[in-house]
Order: sequence, then structure tokens, then C-alpha cells
Amino acid sequence: MTNKKVTARFGGKIAAITATLALTTAIFALPAKAETDPKAVIKTYSDIALAKYEDSLTTAKALDVAVDALIAKPSQETLDAARTAWKAARVPYQQTEVYRFGNPIVDDWEGRVNAWPLDEGLIDYVDKSYGTDSDENALYTANVIANKEIEIDGKKIDASKLTKEFLSGTLQEAGDIEANVATGYHAIEFLLWGQDLNGTGPGAGNRPFTDYDAKNCTGGNCDRRAEYLKSASDLLVADLEEMVGNWKEGGAARKALADGDPKAGISVILTGMGSLSYGELAGERMKLGLLLHDPEEEHDCFSDNTYNSHLYDAVGIRDAYLASYKRIDGSTVSGPSVADLVKAIDPALDKEVAGKLEASVAKMEAIKVRAEGGEAYDQQIGEGNKDGNATVQAAIDALVDQTKSIERVVAALKLDAIAFEGSDSLDSPDKVFK
Repeated sequence: MTNKKVTARFGGKIAAITATLALTTAIFALPAKAETDPKAVIKTYSDIALAKYEDSLTTAKALDVAVDALIAKPSQETLDAARTAWKAARVPYQQTEVYRFGNPIVDDWEGRVNAWPLDEGLIDYVDKSYGTDSDENALYTANVIANKEIEIDGKKIDASKLTKEFLSGTLQEAGDIEANVATGYHAIEFLLWGQDLNGTGPGAGNRPFTDYDAKNCTGGNCDRRAEYLKSASDLLVADLEEMVGNWKEGGAARKALADGDPKAGISVILTGMGSLSYGELAGERMKLGLLLHDPEEEHDCFSDNTYNSHLYDAVGIRDAYLASYKRIDGSTVSGPSVADLVKAIDPALDKEVAGKLEASVAKMEAIKVRAEGGEAYDQQIGEGNKDGNATVQAAIDALVDQTKSIERVVAALKLDAIAFEGSDSLDSPDKVFK
């Protein structure tokens, strides 16, 4: 979710950068080569965005097909296939998250597809350990799948049809509560896995396939659960189609960058890198859960896929700098990059940044090795797991460290100061426990 914006200060003071600079700044004074043309760098950034969202759409469509198969013939095989398709869909999508920060069109849209955490009792049945009410959310256990009428802000609402329009227009963030996440990857994840009731012990969610079997129904309301899942899956496809359109030639997101000040466009790229790296990924998605040793703070908490989501966020940050993306079909989209701009001005800094970006990816891969070896991410952040905690902390440290170098890039390119996303878990950890 959105974090409070703060200006990251890692020793060097970006505030010392002058607010307005003439067009004879470093990146404009470079020789007239394609790789050091800021407009060419912005075009590559947009081309890669399009490729990533296209791949996200392709994998979402494959997930939709798998959902259809599960609903048509519920079995362990079709449920497992849908789960596998969901995990595959996360790989390209997580690499797009670097586009969220700095691009208002993406940030305004993102909550529809990747909002978390969610109060899953809004959607379906939950274990008694979940509780029955919340001071913050009147819909904490509304269970819309079981109830054809719910109450929102004191008004009775017809929930007899769990359509795309109902999920997105009525249920999503109902009552202006961000935890009422009714759409997107994580709502689908919950419907495929169910709650992970294992704490920091082994095991993910274990929803039975019979939750979709009308003839041998478990959990009740199997027909409505299938209706909800299908609507959420169709909606994810539609939302991704919208974002693909935004990055095509003439699309709103691409046009906003192409028609704008090239310096501002380069700042957008660096804003995405620094904000995702520091406040969002290192802070809200990793350090917070590690401080609290709380499995509820992991990103893909139902499926135990968090290690993969974190890894591909880090890959997306690295590739935004290098301007290179390997598509799901094996082809590569690449071109003039921020790395080219930095290399032309300060080769040593370029080497430093590239090295730190590779280091953070390597630290994320170490988390993945532990996860694939049998110790899931929620176990790694568990209290008393010294080695697991250290592995996660090493990745956090690498992300914080690379943000320092991203700040140095901002200064080297003589761009206006950038306010990266911050996080109390990094900036004021004492507040986390209040």
C-alpha cells in the first residue's frame, strides 16, 4: 500500500542540488549519441513497460483459463494447475512494480491489482482464530460469498450477483477501508489457497478443491465462490489490458513521459527505483515483518510465494537501470539506459550502482534458495530463527545500500531532489511497536 513520502538522506544531502537547472546540465551536455539521449532512454523505459505488462496480461489470461478448468471440473489436479498459473503470473507482474512510483497513472491503478494486506473475512469463510470483528473495519467478517446482502456504511447492499462490476465498484475498498481488498492477485490467491494457518511453521494455505465442487461442497456456497473467483480473474485480465493500452504508442502513460521534460522523465525512472527499493520493499514488505516476526506481513501470505515476489521486485529495479528485460518467450527488450547516462559522466559510479543492484538480487536469491529448500519466507522471519532472520536482513541491507547509490546518480545527473518513499520500519522503528 502507499507509504508516507519522505526524503531519503543517507549521508549525502540531495537538498544541496539546485532546484532548477539549465538545459546544459550533465545529461544534456553529452555527445549526441543514442545511448546518451535522455529521450531515447525514456523510450526504452516505455518499451520495456509495455513488454512487461503484455507478459503480465498473457500470464493472467493463462490463469483465467486455469480458473475456468477448476470451476468446470474441480479436482486436486485443476486446483494445483490454477495455483501454478497464479505463481507464473506473478513473475512478470512483480517486475512492473518499479513503474508504480513516479508514474501517477500506474500508482492510481495499482491498488486494483496488487493491494495488500487484505481482510480476507470480507470475501469468504475464515478460521475462528481470525476473530469476529475489528474496530477499524465493519466488514472484517462480512463474508460476501455466504451472504447475498451486506451492509456498507449503514446501507443494505444487494450482493446477490458477484459480478466484476460489483467487486470493483462496490466491494473494493468498501467503506473507504484499504484492507477491504476485493480484487486483484491477492484476492485470487486467497480463493485458491485459503488462509495460511501455520504461523511461522511449515505449510501454506490448504483450501480443498471441494470448495468449488457443487456436488460435494465444502465450506458452503461453492457456486458463489466459483462466481467470485471467475469475476476476479476476468477483472484482472481487463485491468491489465487497460495498462497495456496505457503503454502502447499514444497511450496515456507513454505519452506523459514522451511529451514531458526529459529531465523529469529520467527522474521518474530513478523515483521508481529508489522508492521501491527503500520504503516499499526494504521497509514495508520486509523490515516490518522481520521486526514483528509476523507472517501476516508477508506479501504473498496465502501461497508462501513471497520469496519469488520479492526477488522479481529486485530484478525489476535492476533492469530499470540497465534497460533490459527478458520476456517470457525468451526474447529481450533493451536499449539506451540510465546506466549509459551515468557511465558517460562517471564510469566508477555506474560500476558501483550495477554492482549493488546485482548484490541485492543475489541476496534475494539466497532467500529463494532457503525457501525452495523447505524454509518458507514466513519461517525465515520467524522469531528465534537466527539464520533465516539474517538472510532476510542481508537483503534489506543490500536494498538500503543500493538506494544510497541511486541518490548519487540523481546528484551526478544534476536532477532535482527526489523524495523517495519512506517507511517507519526503517526510519522510525520504535513507532512500529506503538
